[in-house]
Amino acid sequence: MLDIKHAFLAVLLMALVTYIPRVLPVSIVRRQIQSKYIKSFLYYVPFAVLGALTFPNVFYATGSILTAVAGVVVALILAGREKSLAVVAMGSILTVFVLELFL
Repeated sequence: MLDIKHAFLAVLLMALVTYIPRVLPVSIVRRQIQSKYIKSFLYYVPFAVLGALTFPNVFYATGSILTAVAGVVVALILAGREKSLAVVAMGSILTVFVLELFL
């Protein structure tokens, strides 16, 4: 059984593990980064990681792979037309909802 000391220790360790990667780059690199390649890499990394973490799960979030693919296609079309994030999300959700009603 987990007592309060173990729970507190677990929270403290998790806080430390998430804090180190955020503070370490700031403490190591004290001057402005001049390399355009490193800047572009650091700019796109969060988007790439987020996409890699979320995109595969999209196909398992609905009752059917067909409705999931339809939702992704609608989201890609709306995003390609440079619609806002709210419009893209609502369009794909509505597509999945309507298709789930009929399939």
